[in-house]
Amino acid sequence: MTLFGWTGNILHIDLGTREIRVEHPHRDLYTRFLGGKGLAGHYLLPHARLDWDDPAMPVCLFTGPLNATIAPTSGRIHLASKSPLTGFMGDASAGGKLATQLKRAGWDGLVITGKSDTPVGIHIHDDQVTLKDAAPLWGKDTETLHRELAPGKAALAAIGPAGENGCRFASITVDRHHSAGRTGLGLSLGTKKLKYIIVQGSQKTAVHDSAGLKAAREDILRLTAASPALMGQYGFTCLGTGAVFDLMDNRRMMPTDNFKATWFADAGQFNAHAYTRQFQPKKYGCKGCHILCKKIETRTGSHQALPEFETMSHFTALIGSRDLELVVEANSLCNRLGMDTISAASTLACHRELTGKDYTPDQVLSLLWDMAHDQGEGRSLKRGSRAHARAQGAPDTSMSVKGLELPAYDPRGAYGMALGYAVSTRGGCHLRAYPISHEVFRKPVATDRFSFSGKARIIKLAEDLNAAVDSLIACKFTFFAAGLEEYAKAFTAVTGVETTAQDLMAAGERIYYQDRLFNGAQTVAENPDDLPSRFFTQAGSSGNALEIPPIDREAFLNTRERYYRVRGLDTQGMPLKEKALALELPWNSL
Repeated sequence: MTLFGWTGNILHIDLGTREIRVEHPHRDLYTRFLGGKGLAGHYLLPHARLDWDDPAMPVCLFTGPLNATIAPTSGRIHLASKSPLTGFMGDASAGGKLATQLKRAGWDGLVITGKSDTPVGIHIHDDQVTLKDAAPLWGKDTETLHRELAPGKAALAAIGPAGENGCRFASITVDRHHSAGRTGLGLSLGTKKLKYIIVQGSQKTAVHDSAGLKAAREDILRLTAASPALMGQYGFTCLGTGAVFDLMDNRRMMPTDNFKATWFADAGQFNAHAYTRQFQPKKYGCKGCHILCKKIETRTGSHQALPEFETMSHFTALIGSRDLELVVEANSLCNRLGMDTISAASTLACHRELTGKDYTPDQVLSLLWDMAHDQGEGRSLKRGSRAHARAQGAPDTSMSVKGLELPAYDPRGAYGMALGYAVSTRGGCHLRAYPISHEVFRKPVATDRFSFSGKARIIKLAEDLNAAVDSLIACKFTFFAAGLEEYAKAFTAVTGVETTAQDLMAAGERIYYQDRLFNGAQTVAENPDDLPSRFFTQAGSSGNALEIPPIDREAFLNTRERYYRVRGLDTQGMPLKEKALALELPWNSL
């Protein structure tokens, strides 16, 4: 059967045996799981009970049917494995050229197992796949690696020293300026002794209906062009994700001093306009993207990526720093060393609270270096805030969910965010349900951010939508303006599979429940779908005509119980056999 959109080829590489094989899945697998997040989860689920560092635990990289087509914002790739940081589902999306080049090389995805005895790199050029000695590159940072390998038109995904030296929140850097940042997937590659993957392809993606795809593309572009949040003077295309900085300040939602406060008095000095004045950034984005939300500095000629919103906020307000240059230097250092900036800054904030001592800029950079190189205080900090806080006898100072540190949105100022953090399958993550869309940006409709009313169903539906988006693959920012209706038309045009928005939502529900099955196979002492106690006992920083009280614990638990019902889970948040089977998912994983 001829496939459109998908290549029909999945590459399996065992780094231990050096075996390389090709799988040709049936079309039904593609239509059930789409690609990206969905297919990655499918290949991970049978291994859910393995330890994260078991050589048989796969690391999966998957494209989606829209990659390498003219569908807007379709330049991202999805990566997944069991998280070294949390022990639960660990996945991340990354931009750059990797998805486009992998698809053009003829591969829907890459499943990596085994462990090499010595450092290795994977080279993929169309159907030619080779493993090369990477021992001379071991220990080098991602910037050096990019310079020495000089990928040119090829895509390069690489780890830095953090992934080599056991940092639990190590990241994977793609094409120098993009990262698969969260959940520690850089360490997943590091433990397999895989230093880098370089991919180049020359094929075109087969599209079923080119005219239909062009029409769907025009609809999406028209909707995004009309979105102030995306394309306006103060939107993402002009200011980058830093456009959110002033909103969090204004709404008293900026995590400050390790989430002890929600307002940073000097925030106005560190917003997106401050970076524009000082660094004269140019627009940059993922392959084929028209929004271009990333910013590259032009002041020094180094063309390094400027920090995104979470990094801007966490390396100032969260750790009590008032140094703009430090934020840029810390961001650059984390990228070169291969570390997630959110977890790195949050772990520093936890350590600051435990010691009661402020940091100098040099101390911040020194501790980041130590985390990546397994030396000094970095030996404890590299394990993340949860492990570090527990070792110090103060577990409540870790501002994390399931061990994943929270990003820069205080949940006391947005109750959908509070629920979304708690039930997210990968831990403290705002992107699973992305409730800031309706609670802060008021898109597609505004909801009361200080109410749990309706939030259980809203979060469930948003998780389903975003699971579909991460499987197609497209960028979540586009959905401030466009919707699954437009992307269903694009999917239908590309694949030839008649699909509605409701069909994509149904696939998203299956894909998200698959994560729940993976997490349900883990052994835990207590319900992991919870927030740090601080949010229920301490008020935020009231002001600006706003009261920021603690979250009502009983209301939160009642809403979590309602979420479990609409998600099809038992009262403890565990998957139900009848629900799994109704979604055509295997039950034997539990």
